[in-house]
Amino acid sequence: MSTITQVKHDVKDLSLAPLGKQRIEWAGREMPVLRQIQDRFAQEKPLAGVRLVACCHVTTETAHLAIALKNAGADAVLIASNPLSTQDDVAACLVADYGISVYAQKGEDNETYHRHVRVALDHKPNIIIDDGSDVVATLIQERQDQLADLIGTTEETTTGIVRLKAMLKDGVLTFPAMNVNDADTKHLFDNRYGTGQSTLDGIIRATNILLAGKTVVVAGYGWCGKGAALRARGMGSNVIVTEIDPVKAIEAAMDGFRVLPMALAAPLGDLFITVTGNKHVIRKEHFEVMKDGAIVCNSGHFDIEIDLKSLKAMTTEVKVVRNFTEEYRLTNGKSVVVIGEGRLVNLAAAEGHPSAVMDMSFANQALACEYLVKNQGKLAPGLYSIPTEVDHEIARLKLQAMGIAIDSLTSEQEAYINSWTAGT
Repeated sequence: MSTITQVKHDVKDLSLAPLGKQRIEWAGREMPVLRQIQDRFAQEKPLAGVRLVACCHVTTETAHLAIALKNAGADAVLIASNPLSTQDDVAACLVADYGISVYAQKGEDNETYHRHVRVALDHKPNIIIDDGSDVVATLIQERQDQLADLIGTTEETTTGIVRLKAMLKDGVLTFPAMNVNDADTKHLFDNRYGTGQSTLDGIIRATNILLAGKTVVVAGYGWCGKGAALRARGMGSNVIVTEIDPVKAIEAAMDGFRVLPMALAAPLGDLFITVTGNKHVIRKEHFEVMKDGAIVCNSGHFDIEIDLKSLKAMTTEVKVVRNFTEEYRLTNGKSVVVIGEGRLVNLAAAEGHPSAVMDMSFANQALACEYLVKNQGKLAPGLYSIPTEVDHEIARLKLQAMGIAIDSLTSEQEAYINSWTAGT
């Protein structure tokens, strides 16, 4: 084994590295913004000497973030943020070809997942990049003595931001955390276009169903739900949206979708997609009234949106009908089909978001890490937005890469919008 593969790791098979290298290079073709950051980081080394842990979906796109962090001088460890989201060839390549410590295997059980979280914390990180805040939560609950080493964290999932806000409310967020998820160049594109396309991609790969003419129920009308509903309608589906937020419900209605409570939508749906970030959005009383053969999947971060425990209690038989697809035969004689064990369908049954959209998300992650290090000791504990100038610079670089030019203000316009004296 070469010296580079002596880095500590727990991946499925290092012989998969050549395939991973090929796929990583292909993804890089559509990640020009992150590539420019990689190049600058290689010159400036803004994270030199920083111990960094990244808990992310280990995909071809994440590989480019990991490479950027290594270029920046970080001593990085990468672990999976979800048991079914790892691409094993990518994990192998990062170890074998880039010397990055990776602990991730597709299909790892919960015990292994949590062991990897603790292995990552053994690295005594100064910076944590988290997807879902499991690493941060474990640090607070189990490793209080390591908090002094922490410069800060970054988080790019809606679920993770909800948890960080709860930590802040409870007074346990004693360090700065960057809210990458709410950057405009993240949630307006990653959540809407990335989740929208990749969710349907996962469903189609797993089931090969025709979406045209189907009734699709989308639970949640945040940016991810908007993307899924929009793409499903674009494929010819009749889309119903369920919501708890009255403003989002009005928005869904005015966007042309039918809005119903889940209790009324459950008997109508052929396909159900949960994207709420909350628990048991689909549960026993909904399974009981679903059509025979209704398909259920989740595109939220954790596998809690579908109450699988209740579903199993109602079931006489469970059988695998296709890859990542299980049919639950209920005691009432009907069946419910679950994709990807209720985990993120776009990563469990497909490849996750297209690289072009992750280009901006991971540019935000990389620059958020740099911002934390540059401002070490200057930021009070709390949740921070990505600076507007960083958001706009990422958008400018993306437009430039797409060959799109936009207008700029004239001096007269600049003076007008910065003045209060001009009126009618």
